[in-house]
Amino acid sequence: MTKYLWLSHSSGGNLPPSLGVAGALRSRGHEVVFATKPDTIARIEGEGFRAIGFNNAYTQVDKYPDIGPITRIACSLTSPDVADEIKEVVAAEQPDAIMVDAMFPAALDVAPSFGVPTTVFCHTFLWRQMDAWQGIMSKLADLRKAAGFAPLPDMQSLWKAQTRMIVTSVAALDDTPLPGWDHVTHVGPVLDNETPAQPIDLPWAADDATPLVLVSYTTTEFQDPTKVQTALDGLADLNAHVVVTTSKAIDPADLTIPSNAHVVQYADHNAILAHADLCVTHGGHGTMMRALKHGVPMVVIPGFPHDQAPNAVLVEELGAGLALPGDAGAAALQQAADQILNDQSFKKRAQELAGNVQPLDGTSNAAHALDQAVSESEHVA
Repeated sequence: MTKYLWLSHSSGGNLPPSLGVAGALRSRGHEVVFATKPDTIARIEGEGFRAIGFNNAYTQVDKYPDIGPITRIACSLTSPDVADEIKEVVAAEQPDAIMVDAMFPAALDVAPSFGVPTTVFCHTFLWRQMDAWQGIMSKLADLRKAAGFAPLPDMQSLWKAQTRMIVTSVAALDDTPLPGWDHVTHVGPVLDNETPAQPIDLPWAADDATPLVLVSYTTTEFQDPTKVQTALDGLADLNAHVVVTTSKAIDPADLTIPSNAHVVQYADHNAILAHADLCVTHGGHGTMMRALKHGVPMVVIPGFPHDQAPNAVLVEELGAGLALPGDAGAAALQQAADQILNDQSFKKRAQELAGNVQPLDGTSNAAHALDQAVSESEHVA
């Protein structure tokens, strides 16, 4: 048995695939422990994993510039107090291997010092989004500097310092690899559901030929009720059945729901997409990959995370959907949705692209790569 410690950022997009890979490791007889900010401990424990909350995640937040929600995020990802607590956790847990989320500079900086294999996980595209990655990592570095702390190594140095880098995306859809990154492996998307995302009964007959639309935005606390309501308003007059998932961030009772829509907090998106004709999404990598796996075209209205706008552009470039601005209104959404539903070229292209996603088992591939890294380190020792 190998003991893995996952130093997790625990955001909306990276936690589900992290839990999926952890589940595969557990099925192989290994132990996986998460260490993360306290906000998402319940989600991790809900999947049956032990989770350690960083007591120091926000102890130095007052030193950081107050620029909204990213202030607390930056503190939890870059502060010296968090780095010191990581050292304490590793000393207490004595893991055989460590995984670190790509957007966790404080953890990436100290991880190689522990003398065990370390793997940095990227849960979106790597090569085609290097500029976007550099932008968000530079933002975090600037906020740490403004807080008065010594700078950390640059992004590429932090990533290259790890034993391996695993990208849970599709190599065929990523850009050309850069030289000098031989430790990078694309394993395919990890699309396992968290426990709350169970199949649901829809209020329409199974043989109803009316087009089906799934609306899926972020699962984090940053979910914007206005954006969800705009989606409902924009699709209200469409000849379609609309399913909207809100997560716990929004109570469906707080929304005005048109007669053609069904709103729940959680649902198995894979089961819905298997019969869907359109997906309206924020451009999160997981939802985008799920839609492509099922050959479903998309309207992408990106949020603020750094990969969503580039993902929106990619969907449109691939011919698998349309990209709208992040502040797109109901009329723009209605027009885009109507265009896709009445132009079969979008669905045809999405179905063609499904061939790049369907054969890949990112969950098993990632678990195998981690076990291989441990085995190789034991052989060297």
